[in-house]
Amino acid sequence: MTAAAPLPAPLPAYPITDRKIKFALVGCGRIAKNHFGSLEKHADRAELVAVCDVVPERAEAAAAQTGAQAFHSLDALLAGSDADIVVLTTPSGLHPQQAIRVAKAGRHVLSEKPMATKWEEGVAMVQACRDAGVKLFVVKQNRLNATMQLLKRAIDQKRFGRIHMVTVNVFWTRPQSYYDEAPWRGRWDMDGGAFMNQASHYVDMVDWLVGPVDNVHAYTATQARDIEAEDSGVMSLRLRAGGLASISVTMLTYPKNLEGSITVLGERGTVRVGGVAVNEVQHWEFDEKRPEDDEIRAASYATTSVYGFGHPLYYDNVIQTLRGEAHAEVDGYSGLRSLEVLIAGYRSARDGVRVGLPLVF
Repeated sequence: MTAAAPLPAPLPAYPITDRKIKFALVGCGRIAKNHFGSLEKHADRAELVAVCDVVPERAEAAAAQTGAQAFHSLDALLAGSDADIVVLTTPSGLHPQQAIRVAKAGRHVLSEKPMATKWEEGVAMVQACRDAGVKLFVVKQNRLNATMQLLKRAIDQKRFGRIHMVTVNVFWTRPQSYYDEAPWRGRWDMDGGAFMNQASHYVDMVDWLVGPVDNVHAYTATQARDIEAEDSGVMSLRLRAGGLASISVTMLTYPKNLEGSITVLGERGTVRVGGVAVNEVQHWEFDEKRPEDDEIRAASYATTSVYGFGHPLYYDNVIQTLRGEAHAEVDGYSGLRSLEVLIAGYRSARDGVRVGLPLVF
């Protein structure tokens, strides 16, 4: 007697219009609180029904904080929870295998950045979600901060004319104690270094604002931290539209986070958005003024966090998308674009060559 074939995963719920969307979160570490707070702000349309962490104390603490059911493994969560979408805030190297398991279980996926640490694994994530008919969202919340939205609008309106140069600086600090807190931090397979982890949003920013990128030349260095990956790096990029860009990153700034900035230089305009995390419009000048320029002062905001305030706005888009009211701001394909630039940078630094895009295997 032959064994019965396994039943296929149920089709994912979409669109969801007659009830709240049910979220589960896997990985109750450093960034999870931003997700908990974001979901609280959308309690009229979403609810957190499950949390999971392989460290039982963390899972139970998150459950006590949120009222969600606690699980200690992803498989247990998928078997015991009716969540529509699973949020992955685990170490980056775990995202691909976890996303594939979630997709095969018929649930939508929301992955923190970066979506993967290897190009082929990021592609596998997208393919698995596509094959299962589920949505794949990748968190790029900085795109939704007010300062970035104004800059994006100015670029889309062609106010700069031809863009000649874009410079990005990420001058932050991560002491050795930060890496020592978790054995996966700074590892090539699980985390990557300053580019892949801390500056991932800034690499995405360049591609989103002025991409696509044509080719990359990079240098990386591990100068002062006892980790596998880099604590500092520089990346030069030629944009397909003809301009040049650079990204300078270090986690060695003394004594605290100093700057997360972007400067755009065009033939008819110059803009610099700085502060600790692109939260201050420090220069805004174009050859002709427009009414929306009055919004500049109001767009700047104070922050003590490098995360900004984009997570609730990002969740609003995820919820609207699952309700059939909007399209995803950052889906799996968008997530692959910035991952491709990151991987090109690492290949360039490793091999001492310029790497063209798209990547070729």
